[in-house]
Amino acid sequence: MSPPTPSTAQQRIIKKYPNRRLYDTSTSTYITLAEVKQLVMAGEHVVVRDAKTSEDLTRSILLQIILEEEAGGAPMFTEAVLANIIRFYGHAMQGFMGAYLEKNVQVFTDIQTKMAEQSKGITPEMWSQFMNLQSPMFKGVMGSYVDQSQAIFTQMQEQMQKQTEQMLGAFGIKR
Repeated sequence: MSPPTPSTAQQRIIKKYPNRRLYDTSTSTYITLAEVKQLVMAGEHVVVRDAKTSEDLTRSILLQIILEEEAGGAPMFTEAVLANIIRFYGHAMQGFMGAYLEKNVQVFTDIQTKMAEQSKGITPEMWSQFMNLQSPMFKGVMGSYVDQSQAIFTQMQEQMQKQTEQMLGAFGIKR
């Protein structure tokens, strides 16, 4: 089962105080950034708010967790990937890129969850065979992911084309 989505999960409110301390209102205790990470890893829907202004700081805290993970031993993103992400800021495709990445990560998470459910009882030797990049089963799973990713990209292209036509139409320009 995949982690609860924000719309279906109970929000766990964390207050951030000016002294940079984080207070978990569910347990009435101060927690660390590492503990916030563990809540996220456990599928909790965490919302971080400024204790004085109630401003939503969730994105900032999640980015801080990612930054600490990336600075650690095994980063997920290469410099090239990070540079390409930066290049999308201020670009006309910025909104589409964010949605594309979000949908792709969700598809990948769904596939991972299905694999975990189906892999109960598989021996280490079977995993070794499966993870062999030449394995037909591995190719099938990755092919499914690539197909879904391509479908998402095509859908986003069509949506962008419709929006462009609508915008041009508003200016009296027809294609």
